[in-house]
Amino acid sequence: MRLDVQRLELLGNNPENLPPWTNLDFHQCPNCPLTPQTHPHCPLATSLVNIVKRFESTLSYDEIHLEVVTEERSVFHDTTAQKGIGSLMGLVIATSACPHTAFFKPMARFHLPLANKEETIYRATSMYLLAQYFLKKQGHNADFDLKGLTKIYKNVQTINIAIANRLRAATETDSSVNALIFLDIFAKSLPYIIEESLEEIRHLFTPFFPPFSFPDLTRK
Repeated sequence: MRLDVQRLELLGNNPENLPPWTNLDFHQCPNCPLTPQTHPHCPLATSLVNIVKRFESTLSYDEIHLEVVTEERSVFHDTTAQKGIGSLMGLVIATSACPHTAFFKPMARFHLPLANKEETIYRATSMYLLAQYFLKKQGHNADFDLKGLTKIYKNVQTINIAIANRLRAATETDSSVNALIFLDIFAKSLPYIIEESLEEIRHLFTPFFPPFSFPDLTRK
């Protein structure tokens, strides 16, 4: 599995013979903008085929040794199959051609394996706010209230339900399904955390609050 770092798309991940559970109209997401005429297969489901096959005989609670090697660093961790597969799924889903998950491509570029809830909150909100900065620079309206991020995650919740139904038809073991459910915990929690003004991480930014004043960088 390889990633095009410019377009942030998976390369060589689609099998030639796709199983029926990847058909677009099989448990199609109710919020899916695609049609079977233009997209016979669900792009997100298609991207998960190799993962499902590889871990077909793995149970969600099996202990695994996870190794993630990139150009920048290597990560080694002993964890459960569902957490390891969930982390891999998060990367694959973000780089699939699903219109609803394309927003997560920047997070895929700076993927953090086995991120916990606090790390996910920080990365997702930081990504979204940086996107608003670029939008504003191009003359568009910026959403600093994170309403769009809430909508993105609510759409992901809908997608997770439909994909879980696909995976139940695809495999007899629970590792892939439970890995997706593990990811869905973050998708469900983030909208509520946003509504609470991100209080869980607010304390990290107290150095920016009054009476702090930024230094005058124009002075020599």
